[in-house]
Amino acid sequence: MLYSITLVDRPHSAALRAETAATHRDYVGGFFNLIALGGPLLAADGKTMIGSQIVIDLPDAEAAQCFVDNEPYNRAGLFSQVLIHRFGAAVSNPDLIKGNKT
Repeated sequence: MLYSITLVDRPHSAALRAETAATHRDYVGGFFNLIALGGPLLAADGKTMIGSQIVIDLPDAEAAQCFVDNEPYNRAGLFSQVLIHRFGAAVSNPDLIKGNKT
């Protein structure tokens, strides 16, 4: 089952994000084969990271919550808001995604 995980950073948390980025990448890399789409949420300037969005294939809501609970950014207290929802992939355009990597 696909789950959409939206993680919104606390205000003024860029330093914490930078400090934990390597651990975050290592953790998420362990789930690479399950992640349909993922990356930073960006401010209007298109550069400032203000959160994360992940669409991931997990067996159930408990596994999705476990993924978030163990996510290094989350464990470090980076997020002000965490949303986990089932996701129905109705449309996909891989070529468009490839052209918009950060």
